[in-house]
Amino acid sequence: MAYRADLDAHARPPENLRILFKKIQKASPEDLALDEAILDFENPSSVDLHASPSNVGWDLDNLRQAIGHFLNNEALSSGPRPSIYEAKALPGLLIYPGLLSSPVQAALLDKLLHRDLANPEHLTNVHLFHEMIYPEDTRADAIDKTATLNSFFAMNSSTLLEPKDPAIHKPMSIAQMMRRKLRWMTLGGQYDWTNKVYPDEEPPSFPVDIADLLKAFFPTVDAQAAIVNLYTPGDTLSVHRDVSEECDRGLISVSIGCDALFMVGNEDDSSVATIRLRSGDAILMTGSSRYAWHAVPKVLGATCPASLSEWPHTPVEPAYQQWRGWMQTKRINLNVRQMKQV
Repeated sequence: MAYRADLDAHARPPENLRILFKKIQKASPEDLALDEAILDFENPSSVDLHASPSNVGWDLDNLRQAIGHFLNNEALSSGPRPSIYEAKALPGLLIYPGLLSSPVQAALLDKLLHRDLANPEHLTNVHLFHEMIYPEDTRADAIDKTATLNSFFAMNSSTLLEPKDPAIHKPMSIAQMMRRKLRWMTLGGQYDWTNKVYPDEEPPSFPVDIADLLKAFFPTVDAQAAIVNLYTPGDTLSVHRDVSEECDRGLISVSIGCDALFMVGNEDDSSVATIRLRSGDAILMTGSSRYAWHAVPKVLGATCPASLSEWPHTPVEPAYQQWRGWMQTKRINLNVRQMKQV
């Protein structure tokens, strides 16, 4: 699909999509499990009804090498042969169930929420109203700054971030920030949420290791900007569409942690798909679905996989003990896009 400069980033979404959003938001987990309109890859009849296998090809050798490099290992002798499906209702909406293995998911969490969150170049919603204080690793053996305790999870959780305007906002502790207040972080191009544009100045570099991994999975997209959304059950993302990029390359969405309901509707809302996304699943919105309306009306609690439920705690790093189980109530969504044609 060609780049659409005519689309308005501030446009109001179709009313039918807003109604569906509210319906899913209010539905119980039990009702959602019985809803035959939801594409659920753990329900074979649902898959047959709503999706078709895609014939997108893979360079498996390159994929194995990229995963091995991302995990700081040698190239894997064997690796995934991911399944890809296309939503029947929305051509171009590709779903990759279980794309990322548990080790890759954990490594991605480490890079995003230890390393990248601690980089002052990557802005967050907390920056808007509070003065940030960043972690510092004071250990004598802290040589590799990509793999040390230079992390908000290693800070004193009672440390306060002072408000920029004390008449409006109160001080915020690191504990408050990490448990609920931190909602998003930007990588690469720093998106202006108010004006819905990318700034003209040169953006910070996109994390190379994450970009290389994504390129192996999604070779048609150059990772230039990303928004990392952090959800807790009860949080939502309203109906919107991504139209600020100056090219039509696909949108990548990767889910880690708790399950979520993801809804997508075409421009005139004549076709809608609702998908239950689990940890490790990915979406690629391409073709006629590139500019589709989409939303997250519900995050489901008590669904984080056991392999991630203790994160960031590890047996070899006692500094994270106070945060043990943090991921049990979180969904991390990495949304990646190409801003401009290369």
